Amino acid sequence: MTASKLKFPERLFITGTDTGIGKTLVSAMLLSGLNARYWKPVQSGLADITDTEWVKTHTGLDASRFFPEGYRLKEPLSPHESAALENVHIDLDMFIIPQVPPAETLLIEGAGGIMVPLNEKEFMIDLMKRCNAPVLLVARSGLGTINHTLLSINQLRQEHIDIFGVIMNGPLNKSNRDAIEHFGGVKVIAEIEPMEQITPKTLRQSFSKYFGKSI
Repeated sequence: MTASKLKFPERLFITGTDTGIGKTLVSAMLLSGLNARYWKPVQSGLADITDTEWVKTHTGLDASRFFPEGYRLKEPLSPHESAALENVHIDLDMFIIPQVPPAETLLIEGAGGIMVPLNEKEFMIDLMKRCNAPVLLVARSGLGTINHTLLSINQLRQEHIDIFGVIMNGPLNKSNRDAIEHFGGVKVIAEIEPMEQITPKTLRQSFSKYFGKSI
């Protein structure tokens, strides 16, 4: 399915089946190809480059394309734990969803998976519901992905959250893709193979390869 057939919504929440799954790479690729805007509501870990800084650097896009994080937490831990270390309470009512110009897409990148705790009673999936955006689920392509992906799909459906599709990240694995589509009842809209270099040019080229011509 190419971008000419796939209509991206005005707001898209990018989550994953786990941490370190490739959400930020997918965000950067979509940002480059769609000329979209990017928002990371919760950033856990400030010692190294943040996800917003990484996407900004590797896409080469203007700073106006990026919105500031709602919470910037020092330690690279689950948001609820990192916040507790700083005596911070993550309050869903404090999130103000950025507004973008008509016909543009806001890409919202979560932290970790859908059931990562934000505070003592709320999870990342609760923030997804507040954002009222379809969810793009990023999954690894290798062993274990069927279980993790189907569990995530099931949880999203229990909460009546629209699933835009699944992106598999890693070496091609037709068997796992077929299983996810069959048992999950979802469309795997792209299988992103490992990239040797990540630059503004290769991100645009990859978008064209997997989704069709860039905007």
